[in-house]
Amino acid sequence: MAMIDILGVRHAYDLTAPTPSTPVLVFIHGWLLSRGYWQPLIERLAPAYQCLAYDLRGFGDSQQCQNSQPSDGKTLELAGSDSASVAVSRYTPAAYAQDLAILLQHLNISSAWVIGHSLGGSIGLWAASQMPECVKGAICINAGGGIYLKEEFERFRSAGQQMLKLRPRWLSYLPFIDLLFSRAQVVRPIDRVWCRQRLIDFVIAHPEAALASLLDSTTEAEVNKLPQVVSQIEQPVYFIAGARDSIMAPKYVRHLASFHRLFQVDGDNVIEIPDCGHLAMLEQPDAVAGAIHSLLDRHAK
Repeated sequence: MAMIDILGVRHAYDLTAPTPSTPVLVFIHGWLLSRGYWQPLIERLAPAYQCLAYDLRGFGDSQQCQNSQPSDGKTLELAGSDSASVAVSRYTPAAYAQDLAILLQHLNISSAWVIGHSLGGSIGLWAASQMPECVKGAICINAGGGIYLKEEFERFRSAGQQMLKLRPRWLSYLPFIDLLFSRAQVVRPIDRVWCRQRLIDFVIAHPEAALASLLDSTTEAEVNKLPQVVSQIEQPVYFIAGARDSIMAPKYVRHLASFHRLFQVDGDNVIEIPDCGHLAMLEQPDAVAGAIHSLLDRHAK
């Protein structure tokens, strides 16, 4: 693990050895997760490509500095948290994409494909929009949307807020509690090591980042903005969906994908994986790695 300061926050990242192939594959994790979940894919892809995985600000080993201040003065209350208030503007997908731009610049990476899971997919789309010279393409895994359903989003946001308020720090010490994560959001139970990791990441996520990234990415304005972002991206964009994903159903993945030119031309920018839920990179790593290899080969120079 290496560390870099990005806008006052120490960010953790892992970078595999260089390879003759370009571009570098950049992996962006989802909400309440961390860079470790990309390990199964990186093991399958690193022999051919250099791979970069990093923790988003406030998650995993990239914890928010205690003296950080909101950039625009907007705050949100989080009862029961370690922080009295949280910043809003620092945690939009666009803001996270700016963090990524700084990381890529620091590492002298000028040619990359971004691969994002769930919230990380939205961040990857913003990165492709903001850095067209550097980001050569994007692959979104279990990511889609672009339709604001008011009642559903309000329930989702409320449930997320309650979950964050009630999570105790001592939860990770209870025996077998990690097994609760073995079937959550997946079709088949995941390995025990990933259950434990999901529990750890859930507990240690910084209250500010956990709450604000949830709320900032699910506002009506933000949701409606995402299709516009996709429609403006000139680089190739692909979507990998879990056929039985209960969080991001394939119909919502296809909806967002439909705004990109590749879908409009021949509709082949969505790959649906059978018997797969919301953690495709853990549930079906061979299928996901094979799809990524195929897509990269398609656009190899």
